[in-house]
Amino acid sequence: MSERTATLGGGCFWCLEAVFEQLRGVRSVQSGYAGGHVPNPTYEQVCTGTTGHAEVVQIKYDPAVISYRQLLEVFFGIHDPTTPDRQGNDIGPQYRSIILYHDDEQRAEAEAYIKELTEAGVWDDPIVTQVVPLTEFWPAEDYHNEYFRRNPNQGYCRLVIAPKVAAFRQRFATLLNA
Repeated sequence: MSERTATLGGGCFWCLEAVFEQLRGVRSVQSGYAGGHVPNPTYEQVCTGTTGHAEVVQIKYDPAVISYRQLLEVFFGIHDPTTPDRQGNDIGPQYRSIILYHDDEQRAEAEAYIKELTEAGVWDDPIVTQVVPLTEFWPAEDYHNEYFRRNPNQGYCRLVIAPKVAAFRQRFATLLNA
């Protein structure tokens, strides 16, 4: 029974967590921060946009059940990889599109998939997703974990996360947990 790890950022980590935790083969999803220069940053520090960190999720998954490629397909299917430092109304470098690879195989697969999407002309604008090595992952504060599940009636959850999750569930129905 092997386990792999993927680290992805594409806007608010609450949105990403709410989606990836529903996939068959995903064992855990942890919200956190990566890609910055301040050790052990807080949410408040990251929100200033000055630490260099992105809001990310770290996904532990079983590659015998779900592939890294499938995780990338979901990732690119649930956010706009063409908007630098922005997802919808969330603006700042902490919301950038970023893939933090754990090994050369993930790097190559991410770069190949981005090339494939670019050549297919999926978006009118160029993909700006960063593909960089993971140097350090800092778990987010506990209150961020399972945020959508614990706060479904909070305004951001109802207006932003719930529609994103509904669209994801329809588009990726074959990958969902039973």
